[in-house]
Amino acid sequence: MRSTFAGLNTMVRGIYSNQLSLDTTGHNITNASTEGYSRQSVNLAATRGQQVSSIYGQVMVGTGVDSTSIERARNVYADKQYWSETAQQQYYKTQQTNYDKVEAIFNDSGNTGVKNALTEFYNAWNDLSTSASTASNRTAVIEKGNVLADRIKTASQQLQAQINAQYDDMRLSVTQINDYTDQLVKLNQNIMTTEATGASANDLRDQRDLIVDNLSKYMNLNVYEDEKGMYSVVSNGITMVNGINKLTLEMSEPQTNEKYGINDYTINIKESGIAYLPTNGSLKAQMDTIAEDKGYLDDMSNIAGFMLTTFNTMHQQGAGIDGTDSSLTEYYTDGNGKKYTDPAMTTEYTGPSYGENFWGDNNTLYTWDAENSCIKATKVEKLKHEKDFTETKNADGTVTRTPKVTLSGTGTSSTLDGINIINALTVNTAISSTGGQNIIAARKLTVEQTTDDNGKLGAYEVALNGSGDGTNATNLSTLINMDQDNVTSTANVVYSDGTASFMDTTTAADKITATLKNNMVSRSLDKDSVNAYYSAMVAQLGSDSESLDDKADAQDDLILQITNWRSSTSGVDWNEELSNMIMFQKGYSACSRCLTTMDEMLDKLINSTGMVGR
Repeated sequence: MRSTFAGLNTMVRGIYSNQLSLDTTGHNITNASTEGYSRQSVNLAATRGQQVSSIYGQVMVGTGVDSTSIERARNVYADKQYWSETAQQQYYKTQQTNYDKVEAIFNDSGNTGVKNALTEFYNAWNDLSTSASTASNRTAVIEKGNVLADRIKTASQQLQAQINAQYDDMRLSVTQINDYTDQLVKLNQNIMTTEATGASANDLRDQRDLIVDNLSKYMNLNVYEDEKGMYSVVSNGITMVNGINKLTLEMSEPQTNEKYGINDYTINIKESGIAYLPTNGSLKAQMDTIAEDKGYLDDMSNIAGFMLTTFNTMHQQGAGIDGTDSSLTEYYTDGNGKKYTDPAMTTEYTGPSYGENFWGDNNTLYTWDAENSCIKATKVEKLKHEKDFTETKNADGTVTRTPKVTLSGTGTSSTLDGINIINALTVNTAISSTGGQNIIAARKLTVEQTTDDNGKLGAYEVALNGSGDGTNATNLSTLINMDQDNVTSTANVVYSDGTASFMDTTTAADKITATLKNNMVSRSLDKDSVNAYYSAMVAQLGSDSESLDDKADAQDDLILQITNWRSSTSGVDWNEELSNMIMFQKGYSACSRCLTTMDEMLDKLINSTGMVGR
């Protein structure tokens, strides 16, 4: 038999359920602006009915409503898409930041960039070619050379600083990742404990998903949930978090990189010691931008290498205006650049300087090793100038005369690469010292055949075009803007390491024309001119930056779409919540009113029954 007070319990359940729904609605409204919060709702279900006898048999009478659970609204598929695409978005953003900094380093809009220094260096040589004997023009060449070297070194130092800054950012990223994985382990444990009784730890799950949102900015990851409700986070095949266990990332000890003048680092798994290599996210971008910045350092070293090898080789083909203008005399050097006319090093040489380096050390031979992308620097201990020719009779009866106008010697060799090439790029101290401007080889060395009083041809001798000649300065200026295929020279003076000659000779009756073979063919800039090489590098930088901006904008649009997709499920809608609030308020009031009515009926039944006739 149905209890007299059964209806009261039905209304009480209705009051409790509406109150719980109203509390949940209030929880949604107050957390509408909370990052990572998911809208929650109460799941209601009718309680088991009670059998009551009727004229036609048993009937089931409802006993009210009860709450079965409080669930959060979440689209798991949208979450996985968000985590995947956020890693890509942060990869682009980190690269954008690096491009902005590198573009600032190579900003040529003003008069402080490498481009401007190259232009002024070219102009100085061009001016010298027309007035080779003017002291001011010679001084200008030295000054502009110093400016160019300084600009290249400054840009390289800024690139080094940028690489070091990227490593510092990487270190902060590793610290933040470890902090996030620590939090995930704690949340996994708390969620497992809370849900062991059957409840749903909605707010803890929201916090955990927010941590994964933030973690996805740093690395590519996949998330799996086990039967206990705990997350496993896998990145690049490595399980970073597995329930209540985790791995720790750490930066390696510094590894000295002499090529770039910096310390390199790797990211390792502390527990196993193996390297961790992400495939996406800001951590991957930091690794890639470091490699890219090293590429720009390589470009700077290639330009410096061009100056130390090809430019120096061309400079060696001329002579300064110091000393006399008579035919060149054989001389020896003492290793410090001082010249003598005899092997005993007693009689000083007073003729014009020739075969000198413009860049670097005066007693060092710089040649480009294309296979290893480095410079072979040979310290020449003794230089000897020879005026001699060998003749070879050809099959057709002609004679090929090979000049031996060679500065030769032997010495120890070392290898320069990367930042070491850039650091070696200084104007020759012999040129930059007092009076050194006269050593600048603007005049052209020529090989001429002598004649006697009767016009009979005699021996070949090395001579100069004259004190005002600027032919070699013209040749040097063309190296700035002319590619390899268009650069030729009547050069006859080259260095030799004692085992091989770096000179290609041709036949001539009264003058021998030679091509700068070694350092024109095998050179750091391939066939490009130095100006074209730098311009191409900067143009590629701008193109890559613009392309990345387009990719980043497209990725931002995609993330916005996914975010809206997530919000459509888990976001709090004010209008919807206010409507629910009114509905649950009315339900609460209706249940209360019904309970009051039942109370009045029972009061009448209990207190007024049997009162008739008293």
